[in-house]
Amino acid sequence: MMKQLWLNLPVKDVNQSRAFFTQIGCQLNTHGNTETSASIVIGGSTVMLYDEKAFKSFVNNEVSDSQKCTEMLISFDVESKEEADEIAKNVLLAGGRTAHQPKEMDGWLYGFVFSDLDGHRWNVVYMDISKMPNN
Repeated sequence: MMKQLWLNLPVKDVNQSRAFFTQIGCQLNTHGNTETSASIVIGGSTVMLYDEKAFKSFVNNEVSDSQKCTEMLISFDVESKEEADEIAKNVLLAGGRTAHQPKEMDGWLYGFVFSDLDGHRWNVVYMDISKMPNN
């Protein structure tokens, strides 16, 4: 039985990435924080940030340049529009980039996309399920 989802991402500077994610509101995990890794918690999931050399050592493959291409879009939801707005503000203060300011989409979604220091793309959304169209 599968128990947890862990995302593993390569980063150029673990300390800078650790600082970035804590500044935007993520919590550090109680384990996995070393010189070559940072472990952050988003909701019930763990995101492991490894320096590129350590990451390459266990994937046995080259690391894509996430500044030039998007390998995936990592989405997480928040509890309110105000929380999305706060994260957007903190992303910019921490040195990240946003594709747009938080905005309403499709009448029931509110959020924005940002890039972290290494160019990984993240999608922050508030979902008002009561306004979600019936499919």
